Amino acid sequence: MTEVIIIGAGPAGLTAAYELLKSAPQEYSVTILEESDRIGGISRTVRHGGNRMDIGGHRFFSKDERVMQWWNEILPLQGKPSYDDKKLRVQKKLAENGPDPESEDRVMLIRRRVSRIYYKKKFFDYPVSLKWSTIKNMGFVTTIAAGFSYLKGIMFKKDETSLENFYINRFGKKLYSMFFEGYTEKLWGRHPREISADWGSQRVKGLSIMVVIRNMFSGIFKSNKKKETETSLIEEFYYPKYGPGQLWETAADEIRRMGGTIRFNCKVEKINTNEKDKIISVTARTENGSEEISGDIFMSSMPVKDLVLGMNDVPKHETDIAAGLPYRDFVTVGLLVDKLNLKNETDIPTLNNIIPDCWIYVQDVGVKLGRIQVFNNWSPYMVEDPENTVWIGLEYFCAEGGDFWNMPDEERKKFAVDELIRMGIISGEGRVKDYHCERVKKAYPAYFDTYSEMNTLVDYLNNFDNLYCIGRNGQHRYNNMDHSMVTAFEAVDNIRNGVRDKSNIWNVNTDKSYHEEKKA
Repeated sequence: MTEVIIIGAGPAGLTAAYELLKSAPQEYSVTILEESDRIGGISRTVRHGGNRMDIGGHRFFSKDERVMQWWNEILPLQGKPSYDDKKLRVQKKLAENGPDPESEDRVMLIRRRVSRIYYKKKFFDYPVSLKWSTIKNMGFVTTIAAGFSYLKGIMFKKDETSLENFYINRFGKKLYSMFFEGYTEKLWGRHPREISADWGSQRVKGLSIMVVIRNMFSGIFKSNKKKETETSLIEEFYYPKYGPGQLWETAADEIRRMGGTIRFNCKVEKINTNEKDKIISVTARTENGSEEISGDIFMSSMPVKDLVLGMNDVPKHETDIAAGLPYRDFVTVGLLVDKLNLKNETDIPTLNNIIPDCWIYVQDVGVKLGRIQVFNNWSPYMVEDPENTVWIGLEYFCAEGGDFWNMPDEERKKFAVDELIRMGIISGEGRVKDYHCERVKKAYPAYFDTYSEMNTLVDYLNNFDNLYCIGRNGQHRYNNMDHSMVTAFEAVDNIRNGVRDKSNIWNVNTDKSYHEEKKA
């Protein structure tokens, strides 16, 4: 039997384990080594009292049908209305003979996607749309200035040597300065001129003012042509009743049922290689001390930086690249409040008439806050009392070990509350009934510093025939959850079929491979 060691119990690692055991349970022995004591990685659900937090916010939508079917296999789509839809008499197309979320837990909900930008105490569509409300909020003079700025951008295209130029080419300098520049610097801690355009090409492929205009007119004239749209523009998505972690916890149960092993508090610190092209074992720190774990195949979703720096006999150049790979960490501050000062001025009905947003992107540079999640709108079952309280998550991007990261929870909570009061979102600290803080390290692989030499690192790692790098951190790529799963699908296909070329795994969520990008 082939011994497969998988590092990390996030979406990629769990998907790989599930697929291997499902396809050939008698052929593979699968062990997952997880550093923490939780399932799901950044896609976990954190429970605090009777309320639940989604770390990072996770829409379950994919253009890949394999992913959609996989999710539905783990958690079937709802066949009866959810609590809030029943109360509000909202009609949705439900799955025939699907489970009832009011009486069953293993169920995927159908949710409406609303994401907006909060800028100077006004709401703008995200992504930016050309509606009357947008023009009204921006003001006539600013709208005209944005239009001329965009036209100038068309006439004088910039070389896309940075994320700044990428955005200016698509939106013009005025809209870029309003809606992208400050937020991007909050997110990454670097100005967009210092960040590779690769990040933009992966996150907003095909999105520009021209696409927004065409979509606007196609809606006005009810064109039968397929709308030019991006994943970020999809209006509906699936969501587990109790958040993303529920799906991954259920998948973990299935993995154990099929004979797989998941070991918690098992931090891989060394990757032991032979003199040629093979991983022979890993050394992990466990609750019982250091332990060497051997295997035939190794699948890694741990950060590439830690993977390479944990290997023996790595050439200096590759070591330097790995050591310089940057990451962005974040802290989520969960606040339970009796109400928000924000009015629901949309035509979307909600419990207690709260705003309908899943996410709110905070573009104002006068506050550190980057994004707000309204957990009531992800799923009413995330909140103990969804009719009388609002459970929100405030996301702060920071650096592990920095001032905000090390701030005591009570002080961090006060900092967050003060920002909400200044922004006019709540009226006073007395509105806060409870709070909880979660820190997440290496949440976002970043696209600057030695990232420009990532292709050299990929070539080096591909030399190890029995090593497969999967997932967001495993590939140092800002993948969505579904893309991370697809890297696992591709790796399992290669393992099952004996394919040595790993380009299909690295090419997930790219228009071109790293080699083509760097050599173009």
